[in-house]
Amino acid sequence: MKVMLVLGRIVTALAWLMMLYNLISPFEGGIAVALNILFVMTILMHCFQTFIFHSLFSKLLELKKSDYLQVFLFGVFSLLQYRKQVMDKQAQS
Repeated sequence: MKVMLVLGRIVTALAWLMMLYNLISPFEGGIAVALNILFVMTILMHCFQTFIFHSLFSKLLELKKSDYLQVFLFGVFSLLQYRKQVMDKQAQS
């Protein structure tokens, strides 16, 4: 599972880089438009995931700004990591 989370984070980071590069130096044709739409959708989805993260985990873990940034950048892959932390913490209790 840990390998999948790391691979997911790498792929997500590459997607962010490609979408940001497209803003600076747009690709030719329809791919630029598609990447811009994907960029907006990614931002909206990751904002929603950050809201879910705050709603679910703020009472269970001591959260810092960097935790919110990780969830915003890596989405579900960070959510799964924090879920595992909560499960481990509850198993110890």
